[in-house]
Amino acid sequence: MRNGRRIKRPLRRPILSSASRNSTALETIFLIGLVIAVFIAFWLYQLVSILVSSSVGEPGHVVPLPGVPSPGGLLQQHQQQQGQVGQSQAVISAGGLRGKVASSLTGGGFKHYLDIALDLASLEPSEALATMEQNDPFRTNYFDNLLLQKETLLKRTLTIDEIKDIFPCPRLDERITLPDARVEQKAKDFRDGKDGTFLFFQHLRKAGGTNFCSLAEKNLPQKAQPHYYCMPDMGWSGNKNAGYLHSWSNEEIITRMAKQGFRIAGNEWENFAVSRHFDLPAVFATSFRKPLDRALSQFRFECIEDRGCQIKDVHKWWDRRMDLWNVYTKTFADPPVGARNQFKGSEHSKQRREMMATAIDTLSKFHIVLSMEWLAYAAPQVKSILGFNDVSALTTRVRPHITQAKRDDGQEHNSLGSASIKKASWDPKEYLDAAQYKKMSEDLALDEILTEVARRMFLERLVCEDLGGGVPI
Repeated sequence: MRNGRRIKRPLRRPILSSASRNSTALETIFLIGLVIAVFIAFWLYQLVSILVSSSVGEPGHVVPLPGVPSPGGLLQQHQQQQGQVGQSQAVISAGGLRGKVASSLTGGGFKHYLDIALDLASLEPSEALATMEQNDPFRTNYFDNLLLQKETLLKRTLTIDEIKDIFPCPRLDERITLPDARVEQKAKDFRDGKDGTFLFFQHLRKAGGTNFCSLAEKNLPQKAQPHYYCMPDMGWSGNKNAGYLHSWSNEEIITRMAKQGFRIAGNEWENFAVSRHFDLPAVFATSFRKPLDRALSQFRFECIEDRGCQIKDVHKWWDRRMDLWNVYTKTFADPPVGARNQFKGSEHSKQRREMMATAIDTLSKFHIVLSMEWLAYAAPQVKSILGFNDVSALTTRVRPHITQAKRDDGQEHNSLGSASIKKASWDPKEYLDAAQYKKMSEDLALDEILTEVARRMFLERLVCEDLGGGVPI
């Protein structure tokens, strides 16, 4: 105390106070630097992720398609259709209209969906796939996802009413199946057993073809069945070839089928001859499967299970099997040799459109277009068009050369519909690495488009009463 006053000592010594201020400043700078470093690291991570995704596994640019609503509006659109369809269906049902009679009431939606398919085909494969995934222009993936969910939840196949809740019969002007290009008289002649008529089955390998042959075997007299998997040309060629009907003229096919009394002919290894096969006295049927699933199934069947293939690496196998690239499209378009050189490239856009147009036109004339994933729901069409009564083969696994590699996966009988098919199949996204998944998907881009067209056809004929659908399964 000095002169009666208390001397206040500084709380901290000046040197310590200065050090404290410097320390606080350094801490602040450090924290700011840390935040900036974290931000830069995060930004670099995002950039690398985008670059990797775009080069390996992510889809290409999404192209808007005219007249296609967003996926988010699908449910609302379907609910609105419930009321709109009712009036059209009532008119058709009251008049007992089928096929071309119903077509006379409207231009149908065939051209609308054809235009969408051609626009997709003209794109580069990555763009086409991305656009289909984003827009679901044929409304088939929406149905497929809900169907799988409901089958799994209910542990059974759905009733026709439950299916129509997911996919109600579209308005007449939104039907890909109208105008109906099928010749009903040919189907009637086959059902009536008219001499010389037969079932022409375009067998897409590993897409339910053997099931279909088994179906025919259960419903046709044994003498009307070729001895080798429904392929009559095995005998015609002296047991050298089977399923090569493109190599036989119409006259030869008609004469030989009639002479031997065969009522089914399977064409597996050659294209459908679009310029002349429809002139045969036949009813026409085929079965599709998701292209990448089909390709992987063939690799598994032939190579992994040792049926004539020694390649165990799917990468090497796919590079050698260019004949399988867009095999569906080639089968139904029957293009000139060398068409696979036009599957990519903007300079080949016109050729891809032409191939797709021919393939869809061909498919529209087939009386039955099935989807392997939905075979459990095919009975009404098989019964009404072919007149077959025993449809048990549609829900029973049937595979050729089964004794060579039997599978014990509990899926010998299909009791869950599409859920059973999925369980018995290899998942391409799980089996293939990202780069191979992308490559194979793009090599099958045209087939993806055509498959969605086929699945839409199947669904419309399943639920629309004027096409023989809407009946108990």
